[in-house]
Amino acid sequence: MTMRKFLLVFVLAVHAGSSAQAQVAEGRALYMKVGCYQCHGTEGQGGNAGPRIAPGPMAWEAFAQFVHNTSDAMPPYSDAVLPDMELKVIHAFLQSIAQPTPVSQIPLLNGQRK
Repeated sequence: MTMRKFLLVFVLAVHAGSSAQAQVAEGRALYMKVGCYQCHGTEGQGGNAGPRIAPGPMAWEAFAQFVHNTSDAMPPYSDAVLPDMELKVIHAFLQSIAQPTPVSQIPLLNGQRK
């Protein structure tokens, strides 16, 4: 690979990474703005009024179908209120949330002190 091709690939990779980070940040902002956090917690961990939705949210198609058409306790967010374009970045934010550290690996919760 020539240096020129290497630099082009590098620049494209950096741009893709920054675009993904921007999408996640936008998704977090929309999640807060629309009020998802009020029931599902700030990291999708669930709360008194809503179940855990992250980490590991449901697949995009099922997620969009549920949010737009639910008849459960959660009110539906129509496409006019929350368009798919915005819902996709919220979904990207939820997908970005990492699994928590297992309790078995937290010394303080296992009676160990550092």
